[in-house]
Amino acid sequence: MSSEATRRLALDFAGQIAPAGSIDVRRFFGGSALVRNGAQFGFVMKGMLYLRVDDAMRAEFEADGSEPFSYRAAGREVTVRRYYAVPAHVIDDPALLHAYSQRALHATPTAGHKLSDTMLAFNPSD
Repeated sequence: MSSEATRRLALDFAGQIAPAGSIDVRRFFGGSALVRNGAQFGFVMKGMLYLRVDDAMRAEFEADGSEPFSYRAAGREVTVRRYYAVPAHVIDDPALLHAYSQRALHATPTAGHKLSDTMLAFNPSD
């Protein structure tokens, strides 16, 4: 998926989540970040929407078969357990997508406030 297609998809999700203009879509490595009031609460990467999760959302997403964001770097797989792929049934339900996005915003630290339950997990590749 091209960077322009990723940006269009991110803008589409942003439009579904909140009123026009209330979510900024910014470049984010090979994708597009979803940012509200300076806090990144989600992103679109390779056609997939990822949202910031707290422990409860992580459990719900895992129960739906979703996985955390991961990528390869320096010869190993890096797993970012604070962002999970949004299940298809959530994306297909605008009210549910909006509700999960609001929860993701609440799970996102703002300037000067860090959440203690967020961490980056490194998994060695096999």
